[in-house]
Amino acid sequence: MATLLYRIGSFSFRRAWAVIAGWLLLAALALGAGLGLGGQMQESFAIPGTESQAAIDRLAAVFPETAGASAQLVLRSDDGAPLDASRDEIDAVASDLTDLEQVSQAVSPFSEYAFDALSKDGRTAVMQVQFDGAVEDITDVTLDEVDAAVEPLQRAGISVDFGGMLYQDVEYGVTVTELIGVIIAGVVLLVTFGSLIAAGIPLLTAIFGLAVSMGAVLAVAAFATISNATPMLALMIGLAVGIDYGLFVLSRHRQQLAQGIAPAESAAMATGTAGSAVVFAGLTVIIALLGLLVVGIPFLSTMGIAAAFAVLLAVVATVTLLPAVFRLAGSRLAPRPGSRTERRALAAASADGPPSKALGARWVRGVLKAPVAAVVLVLAVLGTLAVPAFSLQLALPSGASDPEGTTARQAYDTIANELGEGRNGPLIVAVDITQTSEVLESLEAISDELRALPGVDAVSAGMPNRSLDTGVIQVIPETGPADPATAQLVHDIRDLAPGIAAEHDTPIAVTGTTAVQIDISQRLNDALLPFGIIVVGLSIVLLMLVFRSVLVPLKAALGFVLSVLASFGVVVAVFQWGWGAELLGITPGPVLSFMPILLMAVLFGLAMDYEVFLVSGMRERYVHGAEPRQAIERGFAGAARVVTAAALIMFAVFVSFVPEGSGVIKVMALGLAAGVFLDAFLVRMTLVPAVMALMGRAAWWLPRRLDRAMPDVDIEGARLLEHREAAAWARDRDGAVLSSAALQPASQDAEAYPATVDVEVAAGEVLVITGPEQSRSLLAQTFAARRIPASGRLQLAGNTVPSDISRARMVVAYSDLGAEQGGLTAGSLLQERLRLRHPWRPSLVRRETREWLSRLDAASRSAGLQPISPRAALDRAQSRLAVATAALAEGTPIAVFEFGDDSPQLEVETLAHAIESLADPSTVLVFSAPMPLAMTSRRVHHVPLTPTTTPLPSFTTTPSIEEAVR
Repeated sequence: MATLLYRIGSFSFRRAWAVIAGWLLLAALALGAGLGLGGQMQESFAIPGTESQAAIDRLAAVFPETAGASAQLVLRSDDGAPLDASRDEIDAVASDLTDLEQVSQAVSPFSEYAFDALSKDGRTAVMQVQFDGAVEDITDVTLDEVDAAVEPLQRAGISVDFGGMLYQDVEYGVTVTELIGVIIAGVVLLVTFGSLIAAGIPLLTAIFGLAVSMGAVLAVAAFATISNATPMLALMIGLAVGIDYGLFVLSRHRQQLAQGIAPAESAAMATGTAGSAVVFAGLTVIIALLGLLVVGIPFLSTMGIAAAFAVLLAVVATVTLLPAVFRLAGSRLAPRPGSRTERRALAAASADGPPSKALGARWVRGVLKAPVAAVVLVLAVLGTLAVPAFSLQLALPSGASDPEGTTARQAYDTIANELGEGRNGPLIVAVDITQTSEVLESLEAISDELRALPGVDAVSAGMPNRSLDTGVIQVIPETGPADPATAQLVHDIRDLAPGIAAEHDTPIAVTGTTAVQIDISQRLNDALLPFGIIVVGLSIVLLMLVFRSVLVPLKAALGFVLSVLASFGVVVAVFQWGWGAELLGITPGPVLSFMPILLMAVLFGLAMDYEVFLVSGMRERYVHGAEPRQAIERGFAGAARVVTAAALIMFAVFVSFVPEGSGVIKVMALGLAAGVFLDAFLVRMTLVPAVMALMGRAAWWLPRRLDRAMPDVDIEGARLLEHREAAAWARDRDGAVLSSAALQPASQDAEAYPATVDVEVAAGEVLVITGPEQSRSLLAQTFAARRIPASGRLQLAGNTVPSDISRARMVVAYSDLGAEQGGLTAGSLLQERLRLRHPWRPSLVRRETREWLSRLDAASRSAGLQPISPRAALDRAQSRLAVATAALAEGTPIAVFEFGDDSPQLEVETLAHAIESLADPSTVLVFSAPMPLAMTSRRVHHVPLTPTTTPLPSFTTTPSIEEAVR
């Protein structure tokens, strides 16, 4: 991973303008598509697979008048006179509303079909408006027409407030306070780096990533239903992680510039090392967000996908766009000589030297002096903050949660005060009457049974549809839609369903907005455990790969549990208990029902970010030989300043969404702000070093069998260091094939091989490997990049093995001339290889095939073999020469050929000279042969292999025959 990111960073630095132009084009296309397609955010709380949703779907098919979205028009007499005096005007407005295109029916409170629609004093009434589509289908034009239709009532002195989901506070947008959060993030970056240019770079890359992700969300909204909260959540998370990830890589880059590393190399190294931590940290966030898919609630799944996409874009921008911006900034990003920033950077990079006097270093030394006390103190603080979490009450947004002064809030409060809380959350009982012949009697009997349930305020008479196959009964609870007693009433009605079906042959189902909300809450509660197992489990496995430890990931997960409980406690204290609610513009009440699972998903990913950045530094010191406590102190000191800045930035961004954000965003923003602060400063920066100090070396324990089974992701960049050292070693030499490598045995039973094979072959020269067939075949396959050396260094045409193994295979052609070829013709062999080289140019394949056939025939004649026809069958020697020619036709700078022990000496020498004549003068030829070979015009290097465990002497070199004659 580190080596791959090193190459990406190097490419982005070298092609800076191309990368920046690519991002500009991508952002323009995404925003253009999003704005051009005109996507609109829409609320949809459909939850497939629940009883309430199934009932709604059935009603939409057989009783559409009751299945669509609904609104409540709350009418109040301004002068206190009974509304009965304005009955004609009210009935006329109901008739006008019914005539609107998307309105199924509007029921006047004085209609015989109205139920529980008038207050006792007659001064307040509810007009029910039923639409013929779901919430997301109702257009703004229709809502404007509804507003216009009620104007006669307002002119007649009747106040009209609009209630229901259609009129709830769903206005979302970026306000001044969110911009203040970005400004605070910029100030933190400025203080951290001491440079205005450096402070602006993470903000710039984060904005690019956000532009692409926001444009994509808007574009998708034109084809799919996306809730209003989705883009804001993606914006909030994408902005926070985008700034943080840029901060981590930029900090490493400046640290390396302070050490005197050239900007180009520093940019690549920072992308390879700090970028690896960014990739894995981002991956944990993405896994956590995509874990929302297991809940099975569409609107929540889209939130998770959109936020995960924003995080992905932040990661991609960090490892591609950021190095390109480094190129533009050049050496100006280096700390000023003698500045405090430079001294800190050099101290953070130093593995030895005196202890740092920075605040982070002093903090961790204090923690390590009394780790038990630190653990007890953190547990006490987090435990106290978590106490309110055990009183958590959940509900979906309703009029009660809207800001005071909004029409939905006024409608809700008026209904609650004048008609009762339950009138805000009526339940709809759908009755299947296809199996009964006594429809009205059955509906009346069912109404009586429902009326007898505790918690029921009123029950309407049953109303059948025109086809007499479905009836509906309205149940008004005594309590509001968010009250736990209402949820219990829904369960009580469902408990009656089997008895009612048996007695009256009428299956029933409970639905309506309130029942849907209760089902969503139940679905969320049921999904918490599988969600936790999947997300936390996958992330523990990922952290195990990163840290090569069992206890460190488990400790990270347990620390997260403490953080999330404490953040839940803060949310309950503010949103539910009302502590400080007035200052934040919050109306106390139940907490948003999907807050826990969404907060867990986001916070877990962010918590693991800090775990990766802090603990990877500790592991890096430990792997390089430091004692456990020294590794903790050095690793912590090297990352503490950056992690502190990152946590403060995230806290500032999240908390800025609290004062002016919508109800949905407020609760998420406060929970995330509290969670990030508590997790970063109490758990990761206090509890983690204390617990790791208590664990000592056991913190890095990993069973050997598990260690061998897991891939090495190299987050510390050890493989990258080896790659750079090997590349530097190769730069000091001129060979096309360079080796100082130990052979990897083919099996445990294989004979021993030389400890190292030192070879340096220039372009156009020949390498001949002799000795036992197994050992020379092994070395030949190593030089063909088909096997990886056990240790040491190997470079093939500028590609280091094993770090460049895939590219190395592309510059080496390999042919086993000892294998049977199955009667292939020369033409088919050549065409097969050339099609792989030029898959989209058939005319070029045909032309080069003719050219190579002509050269092959000439080489065959020159070697004393029979002429070769394109379609004629080949004998043994001709077939091997044709196979070798096909390998040369690939045009690679290195070609490797193997001869078996059963190959006669004369045939081997004949074919080797023919291959020499066919090959390009600059191509390196490698032969694995049973005997030494001499070439006509090329210098030959011999590597004689014998079973031994001692280092191989230097290889021998013989001149070509032409040189010997001269």
